[in-house]
Amino acid sequence: MKCLGIDYGLARTGIAACDPDGVLAYPLKTLRLEDFSGRKALLDALAALAADEGVEAVVMGLPLLDDGGDSLTTRQVRRVAERLKRRLSVPLYFMPEFLSSEEAWSDLREAGVRRPRRKDVLDQQAAVRILQSFLSLPPDQRVPA
Repeated sequence: MKCLGIDYGLARTGIAACDPDGVLAYPLKTLRLEDFSGRKALLDALAALAADEGVEAVVMGLPLLDDGGDSLTTRQVRRVAERLKRRLSVPLYFMPEFLSSEEAWSDLREAGVRRPRRKDVLDQQAAVRILQSFLSLPPDQRVPA
């Protein structure tokens, strides 16, 4: 199953995709809110990207607290996901995420990506981690949001 992974942020949103067999996630792009007329336009662009990529599902990282509870950021992501779901023709899934940006930073450093470039692709790599975690789940544990 081809999927799109999203690491949503207030300023930048990292996007990842996977191969048609749903095995390997790879970075796709970063969307910056400042490049759009507002959040509505960003959500329209995300929905269009999902359609253009021909994905069968969208996976959005859900930043939970260490105890698994919701934070203000978690609630914001849930609201954005609800708005995005109305624009999609495929199911949207949440993938709980803990420290995905910190792990992504470490991945990029270990891969030899220089510091200035790391900042440019950090959100994409976080989206890769989110999507790869989802792809690793058995299909019966994947529950649409």
